[in-house]
Amino acid sequence: MNIHKNARLTPHSRAELVRRVLVERRSPMSVATDMGVSIRTVRKWVARYQAEGEAGLADRSSRPHRLRRPTAAAAVERIETLRRQRWTGKRIAGTLGVSRATVSRVLRRLGLSRIRDLEPAEPVRRYQREHPGELIHIDIKKLGRFERIGHRITGDRARRSDRHGRSRKAGWDFVHVCIDDASRIAFSQILADERKESAVAFLEAAVAYYAGLGVTVTRVMTRQRQLLHEPPLPRRLQGPRPQAHQNPALHAKNQRQGRALHPDQPQGMGLRPGLPDLRPPQGRAAAMAPPI
Repeated sequence: MNIHKNARLTPHSRAELVRRVLVERRSPMSVATDMGVSIRTVRKWVARYQAEGEAGLADRSSRPHRLRRPTAAAAVERIETLRRQRWTGKRIAGTLGVSRATVSRVLRRLGLSRIRDLEPAEPVRRYQREHPGELIHIDIKKLGRFERIGHRITGDRARRSDRHGRSRKAGWDFVHVCIDDASRIAFSQILADERKESAVAFLEAAVAYYAGLGVTVTRVMTRQRQLLHEPPLPRRLQGPRPQAHQNPALHAKNQRQGRALHPDQPQGMGLRPGLPDLRPPQGRAAAMAPPI
């Protein structure tokens, strides 16, 4: 309940007012003088308490029971129709000749104030692996080291910026985390970096860990590029550039497509002995159409 900042009486004060009148048998005039309100206010709260009990001492809504000139049902229906055609409130108000406040109030009551309310929410698409090892997730978290406790424990914020307050140049720790999609069994290691050698070594350790539990890993989902494919070679070590086709519209771009991370797209997710092969397929995938 929101009480006005200048309110003289709260529900607790109203109960005290009623107690003084009904229990102590004091006159409404003396109670009004002591509590700094009018005698009419005293009689109002006493009458409410006698009619409704303690529930009558709570605040009521100031909204009128009836509106003098309510918005016509036809206008409300027209506002809803135009709003579902993705019209703005300003445009609706100008077309129908009503105020923007009226349009806003109607749209709020209909639950159509926001554009996203005009369309049903997209259902949550979930997947669940049935057997352990069908899919594992790999991620790397970068965490800063510290050599001394900080201000959250000591409470000393004044010295947190000087040479004694922070763990400067303490370095970073890279937490490599792997979790099985079906069983939710996790495996993690703290390594010195997140480069290719460390990432591949962690993947091998994770596969060996799950193998020790009797689980064979078949697919991996990750955003770590060092596990997805080799870095591109320098330009001087690459072969000659392919010749452009005479008809550019029929020449497919010779670019490596982005790799989607949805588990139902097993691109490059084959299994080598003891280690999933995450490299992209070799060779050019561009389709060259014959000239017209």
